[in-house]
Amino acid sequence: MEPRFLNVKAIIVKSFARIHETNLKKQGILALTFINKSDYDKIREDDKISITGLADFKPNRNLTVKLTHADGTKEAFLVSHSYNETQIEWFRFGSALNYMKQQDKFNKTKSENNDKEDIKK
Repeated sequence: MEPRFLNVKAIIVKSFARIHETNLKKQGILALTFINKSDYDKIREDDKISITGLADFKPNRNLTVKLTHADGTKEAFLVSHSYNETQIEWFRFGSALNYMKQQDKFNKTKSENNDKEDIKK
């Protein structure tokens, strides 16, 4: 089953196969990589995980993973991504298909408005 239908929001790995990473991006799932591979060992099974920096999500800008452990202690570390501007839009719209659907609606509306302007002339 597709990860987004299982409510997966992000995948954080030590490394990706390129096609797997691209497929996650197209599904609107954050595909993130540990900058320091030893940060993997900080994550515990019962942690609450937050990813910050998404309001300013841009190419070549790292995001921060914040862990809240069950015992109340907290840790944070940086993760990297390889998203370009278009792929970031896929994420913001929930998937590449959602983005394309929105673009199609925009183009149809723009075309209809142009047709109305032509009729007025």
